[in-house]
Amino acid sequence: MKWSKTHLFTFKEAPNDAEIPSHKFMIRAGLIKKIGPGLYTFGSLGLRSLRKFENIIREELETSECQELLMPMVHPRELWEETDRWNEMGDGLLKFKNRNDQWFCLGATHEEVITDYIRHDIKSYRHLPQSLYQIQTKYRDEVRPRFGLMRCREFLMKDAYSFDRSEKEAHDSYDRLFAAYKRIFDRLGVEYRHVMADSGNIGGNKSQEFQVLAEAGEDALMVCDSCDYAANVEIAPSISSQEDYEGEAGEPTKFDTPGDRSIADLEKTTGVEAKFLVKTMFFKDEEGNSYCVLLRGSDEANDIKIKKAIGLNNPPELLTEDEVLKLTGAHPGSCGPVGLNIPVYADEALTNYKNFIVGANEDDKHIKSVNFNKDFEMAGFYDLKSAKQDDKCPSCDSGRYKSFRGIEVGHCFYLGTKYSQKMNANFLDENGKSQFIEMGCYGIGVSRTIQAVIEQSHDDNGIVWPMALAPYHVHICNLDPKDEQVTAICDSLEAELQKEKIEVFVDDRKERPGVKFKDADLIGLPIRVVVGGKGVKSDSFEVVVRKTGEKLSTSQKDLAETCRKALSQLS
Repeated sequence: MKWSKTHLFTFKEAPNDAEIPSHKFMIRAGLIKKIGPGLYTFGSLGLRSLRKFENIIREELETSECQELLMPMVHPRELWEETDRWNEMGDGLLKFKNRNDQWFCLGATHEEVITDYIRHDIKSYRHLPQSLYQIQTKYRDEVRPRFGLMRCREFLMKDAYSFDRSEKEAHDSYDRLFAAYKRIFDRLGVEYRHVMADSGNIGGNKSQEFQVLAEAGEDALMVCDSCDYAANVEIAPSISSQEDYEGEAGEPTKFDTPGDRSIADLEKTTGVEAKFLVKTMFFKDEEGNSYCVLLRGSDEANDIKIKKAIGLNNPPELLTEDEVLKLTGAHPGSCGPVGLNIPVYADEALTNYKNFIVGANEDDKHIKSVNFNKDFEMAGFYDLKSAKQDDKCPSCDSGRYKSFRGIEVGHCFYLGTKYSQKMNANFLDENGKSQFIEMGCYGIGVSRTIQAVIEQSHDDNGIVWPMALAPYHVHICNLDPKDEQVTAICDSLEAELQKEKIEVFVDDRKERPGVKFKDADLIGLPIRVVVGGKGVKSDSFEVVVRKTGEKLSTSQKDLAETCRKALSQLS
């Protein structure tokens, strides 16, 4: 393909809303173009990469006995009401009425639709197991789209679903699809981890994410340095040594703490280490009910763990300063659990704390000598804090957590009968007894993965494509497009390589060499070939490996072979 025949325009600068390298480079290289917040058009090069990833997915899933289908993006309200998710999904689900005053939504996920699809057909145990998948557009109404394809409103996703007769067979299907996922991400040639994760509002009790490692990743991962355990920080257990703390004994007594609004302030005033101070935080659920959460002053609250401890469908929201003032009578920093009429949950690290200090629910005052279940009632002790680097591994005796940043690109869920029960998807077993179908769900963010790979694989000059996803394999820079001999060599090399299924992109624009080299680095195809008048005269041509920067000098006769060898080392 020649650049002059391609709708491709590169840019020296990225737009102001592009904050991370992958977003900047995708815009500058013409891979995507924004049409609105969280909405992007894929250019020809971006689409080629997208299609290559789709093909990898199809090859591995069909090897794993999955069948492809295509479901609609527009869903009737009635299906989502069967599972109660019409309201549970909240504002992220984009809802609308048609001209007949009927409610629909744009598909944010397809559990309801796929369950409706199979429940009318599967009647007997002989019809199971089944595994179905699609590659389809999804829409989620993000409050604040950012980071390009990382957090956008419309995106391309592969979602697969397994249907089985028993929990054991469902776990077998889970393992089969999980293995397919590992093969898919192995083929991309990027560094990734699969980690234990929260199921969110999809549901189920077994959940693992696939994360591409990248500094700009939104997810914090905790990975053991001694065993295979890895988890998203959302659910990574924080195993605390049960330290004893006993402050000043006596009856609870208020004391002045003027201007103290943080744990650091209180630490200076009292001389008590932050880890022995008790931090009070307030959250609310979707119905507006408030909850008090107590932590060590050195720890951070984990809203996913709090959600599970309280038993909520969605993570709770932190109360605003005005809401805290209305609830307690004091501003944040002077609040505590004493005298409140709401449930109080404490992190398990506080179990052995006695006579500790908390806010007095009066501005600039705290209370000392406070104790659990004596001065206020407890709803229970739970792991409510986020794990940190060097925390003990929950899976082995010697391991410690190491912290990584990751971009979630895939997720596997064992759903059980959550959807089949609510939607009455059942079958008759060998004994003629009705049973609910066991289900699993498996998603890959197809468009998101393309950007995640770039976020991991780039340098200061642009993208560094891995072979599996590169839009083309070889980038020929024709430095003298008016020179017939130079153009003939470029055309000949292009034809020879294409015969061997090597994909070639030729920059035949009438631009300066420096512009072409900068664009070649920006676009980042694996191999660059430089063909110019000087090279023709000296019979010396340059082949550059984008990943390493290695420059190979070769003759015209060996030019194609040099490209082949360089590519083979990258595969």
